[in-house]
Amino acid sequence: MNKQRVFTLVAANLVILMLITVFWPQRMVEPGPVIPAHQAFETDCFACHQPFIGSRPALCMKCHKPAEIGLVTTTGLAIAHERKLTPFHQDLLEPDCIACHSDHKGVKAFRPIGRFSHDLLKVARRDQCSGCHQAPLDAMHQGEIGACGQCHFQRAWTPATFEHESLFSLTGDHAASCNTCHVGKDYRTYTCYGCHEHSRSKIREKHLEEGISDYENCIECHRNGEADAGEHDKESEGHDD
Repeated sequence: MNKQRVFTLVAANLVILMLITVFWPQRMVEPGPVIPAHQAFETDCFACHQPFIGSRPALCMKCHKPAEIGLVTTTGLAIAHERKLTPFHQDLLEPDCIACHSDHKGVKAFRPIGRFSHDLLKVARRDQCSGCHQAPLDAMHQGEIGACGQCHFQRAWTPATFEHESLFSLTGDHAASCNTCHVGKDYRTYTCYGCHEHSRSKIREKHLEEGISDYENCIECHRNGEADAGEHDKESEGHDD
C-alpha cells in the first residue's frame, strides 16, 4: 500500500469522524442523557454547545438570566417555595455555569453542586452564610444567624473549631440563647453581667471579700452554673499542692 493510499484513507476517516461529530454529536461525545429540565433540547446539542468548544455561559444565559436565578423560572413564573437558596447567583464574580453544573447526568456527573467553591463569590458575599444555607436546628445554633466563620470553615462545615462544653456547660438555667452571653453575635467574647444578681458591682464586692481581684474571666473558675463551682476548683487546686 503506497503512501498516497494511506493518506487518502486517513483523511477520509477524519472527515467521516468530523461529520459525525458535527451532525450526530450524541453518537460520539454525549456523556449521558440530558437532565430532565433540558429534555426539550435532547436532539439539539447546539442549543447549549458550540462546535469544538463546548458549553459556554452565554448559551446558558439565553434561558437562565443570572438576575432571575432562584427568583423566577425560565418561563417567568415566581418561585414561591424554592427549597434551595439559590439567589446567590447574582453575586458571582463572573458567570461560569459549568464550574458547578452539567447538562447531562451520565455515569459520572460532571462537577456536582456539592463541590461549589466559595471563591466564585464576590468577597462581600462569602461571609453571608445564611443567604445560601439553612440554619442548623440543634440547640446550640437554633435562632442564631451569622458569625459562622468564627467556628466553621467555608471548605467544610465539620469539623468545627469550637466545643462549648470544654469551656462552659450549657445546663439548667444556663441553656440560654447565644446572644444572652455573647452580645453583638461576637462569639469570641462573652459577659456574665446582666443576669440575676450578676451586676458588675455585686460581683466585684463578692470576689473582693474572698480576696480575688482578678475576676473578669468568669469561666476560669466557674465551668457551669453552680454558685460554688469556683470554691470547688480552688479547693481542688489547694489539695493537689
